[in-house]
Parts: sequence; C-alpha cells; structure tokens
Amino acid sequence: MSIQLFIVCAYIALLFGISFWVKKRADAGSTAFLLASRKLTTILVAVNVTGLAVGAASTVGVAQRAFGVGLSAGWYNGAWSIGAIVMGLVAAGKLRSMKVSTIPEFFENYYDTKGRLIGAIGLIIIMGVITSLQYMAGGAILSSLLPNIFTFKTGMIMSAVVFIGITLIGGLWSSGLSNIVSVTLIYVGIIYSATQSVANVGGWDAMVAKLPNAEIMASPIAGLPLAVIIGNIIVMITQTITAQGPVQFACAAKNVKAARNGYLLAGLMIFPVGFICAVVGVVAKVMFPEMPMSQAALAMPKVIMSLDPLAGGVTLAAMWAADVSTACAILMGTATLFTQDIYKRFINPGVAEAKAVVISRVTVVAVGLVTLWFAFNAAGIVRTMIAGLSMTTALTCVFFFTIWAPGICRRSSAFWTTLVGIIGMVLWYMPGSPIQGLKPAFANEVIYFEWPICIATFLLVSVLDKERIKEVVMVEEEEE
Repeated sequence: MSIQLFIVCAYIALLFGISFWVKKRADAGSTAFLLASRKLTTILVAVNVTGLAVGAASTVGVAQRAFGVGLSAGWYNGAWSIGAIVMGLVAAGKLRSMKVSTIPEFFENYYDTKGRLIGAIGLIIIMGVITSLQYMAGGAILSSLLPNIFTFKTGMIMSAVVFIGITLIGGLWSSGLSNIVSVTLIYVGIIYSATQSVANVGGWDAMVAKLPNAEIMASPIAGLPLAVIIGNIIVMITQTITAQGPVQFACAAKNVKAARNGYLLAGLMIFPVGFICAVVGVVAKVMFPEMPMSQAALAMPKVIMSLDPLAGGVTLAAMWAADVSTACAILMGTATLFTQDIYKRFINPGVAEAKAVVISRVTVVAVGLVTLWFAFNAAGIVRTMIAGLSMTTALTCVFFFTIWAPGICRRSSAFWTTLVGIIGMVLWYMPGSPIQGLKPAFANEVIYFEWPICIATFLLVSVLDKERIKEVVMVEEEEE
C-alpha cells in the first residue's frame, strides 16, 4: 500500500510541478491559456490527441465492456484511431488555416450569430457528459488502488481536485506538456498489465479455455454486431472533426503541417490501446467470473491489483494518467467554448485579456464541480460516451457542407441543422417518444438516426432559405 500511495503522490506532484512551471506562459492572455499560443508541434499535437482519446472510456470503459462482450470491445479505440486519421487527412489543416478556436466561431464566420450560440451550447453539453465519465473512471481506479484511503465517491472527488487544479494553473500548456508523461506512462502500464495478467491465469490458451462463450469472447469482431462497430467508427469520425477537444489541438498547432501530421501520428498511437485493455477485461472474466456486470467498471482495477505492488501501482497510475489527460483536455475545451463563444461574444465583447484568463479559470472550476455531480448519476462509461459524442453529428454535417459544397449552404443552415440534431437526440432517449418504435430500423444506434435527419434538414434549408453564406476563406501559412 505504501508503494502504491507513493507512486500516486509522485505522479500528482509531477503534474502540478509541470503546471506551475508553465503558469507564466499561460498567464500571457486567453490565446496562451486556451490555445498554448498556437505553438504546438507535430509531436505535441499527437500526444495531446492520444491523451484525449485514451481516457476513461478507452481504458477502464473498454475493459468494462470486454468483461461482457470480449475482445471486440477494443474497437472503441480502433474507431477513435480511424477518426483521428480522417481528421488529419480532411479537416485538421483546414481548421488551422482558418485561424479559428472553436467550431461555433467557424459557424458565425460563415453562417449567423444564432448558429454560433446553439453550437456552443450543444458542445458544452457534450463536454460535460464526457468530463463526468472521467470522474467515474478516476473513482474506480483510486478506490481499487488505495481501498483503505478512497471509496468510489471520494476517489471521484480526489480526481476532480487534480483535474481541475492542473487545468486551472497552466491551461493548455499544462495539459499539453503533461501528456508527454501521461501517454508514456499509459503505454508502459497497459502493456505490462496485459502480458502479466494473462501469464497469471496460465497463458493465452488456458485463459481462452476458461472463458464462457470463448469463440465470441476471444474474437476481435464476434462480440459486437457489425452495425455497432461501424456505428462507433462513424461516431468517432464525426466527433473528431467538430468536438471541441480535437478541434482545439488542431487550432493550437503551430502551422497546418503540424496539425495534419499530428493527427495522423495520433491515429497510429491510439489504435492498439483498446485491444490491450480489452485483454485485461477478458482476464477479469476468468479471474472474477461471479462479479456482476453492474460492477464491471472495476474489472481493470481489480485485475491490476492482483499484480505485485510495484507493477500494480505503476499500472493503475497509468490508468489514472489516461483519465487525467482526457479530463484536462475536456475541461480546457469547455472553458474555451464558454470564454470565446459566449462570454467574449455575447456578455463582454471588450473584455481585457487578463480578465478573459480569469473568466476561463472560473469556468474550469464551475464546469468541474457541475460535472462531478453528473458523475454520481452516470451509467456505463462507453455507452454514455458514445451517446454524448453522437451529438456532434449536426456540427460535422455543417462543416462538411461548408468546406465541400458551399454553394448549397445558407445563412440559417447551421442553426436549424444543429437544433434538429439536438431534438433528435432528446427524442431518441426520451421514454415514450414517437422515435422509440423506429430504433430497430436504425440498428438501435443513434448515429444512424442522427446523420439522415441532419442531412435532410440541411438540404431542406438550402431550398427554403435563399441567403447564401459568406465565401470560405483559408489562409495557408508557411510550413516550418
């Protein structure tokens, strides 16, 4: 226990040390605090995107899902990887060349003010859902790592203190540089835990022999319907292009080349993580066959705690590092949305830079506390994450049409498409809504419902609204 406590405390101290080291840079203004002065290199973009992707859902959540469906749970990260590569190929460079900081800002540049407002509100809701999941994973990790010190709820509270504190002090510079440490720790930890835990149950063949429904649990594709896997891929392509976390790193890159290549590299780094974590979830099924699915979020922590104290402490610190990296990025994204798209745009357009930094920090604290409350009431990690990310469909739909078919874009397209997307999500999950009977026709996956209604709305507006959008302008910068 003393070894594990020391490892966690040392990791926390290192993160706060990095935060205080970069605080002076972050205090230079809102662009410095929120976008790291737009100076992220290819490597920093890559580790930040990887840190964002490899969070609660990609580690603890995947193991939780693998406890029930097997290795195919790893396709959550596979989908994230594909989304990052698509982002690098088609959108990251374009976003950086536009010199925007958020998708709602992009909306107003080419559409109208109400499009920006509803886009910001929708994204803030999405970011809140994702942040709450990081607290859940943090609570599961700390309560398993240090059961004599943390319960599940106090573990969530401690996670909130660290997430909020690091982000509050150093902004994107802090979370950005911390991800170099976190991503390294994540890879070392999960690779060791997977190989050692398989060895502890007698090796791969012995593990498979003990699995119920082994032909499904041990297959990388059999456990989930193909419609679910494809749906996850569509969700991830959708969200990487317009969710504020991924967009923020593209906008913070030092130039177009760094934005584009950073995402391509991140895609390669993200892919294997999910399947490695899924292995740990499958091991948990063998080691703890009587554990109910309601406690499956503890699958990975319980397996890792069966390792020797040093290895277990390092690996669970790695899991917590994954949680920290994602949570800090999401908190930064939410602060950017509120500061840039609501406060500076509608409440106090003439705000001084120093005060804008203060407002950003206050937003980090407020969002952190509200989402902590959400965390106490959330459901399964991956399921909730997929639902939240699906809300980006309308934003991505608008972005694609703006870049590749501006001739049919109208001034009100962003507003109406986003509004219909939000209403569609509400109806999909509202008990007793008329949409409930249609779910089987969409494979019970909300993303298959969201895309048709958003595209149909966009095309309908192009017929009814005759006012065209402004010309799309991108400024290519000299590559460094």
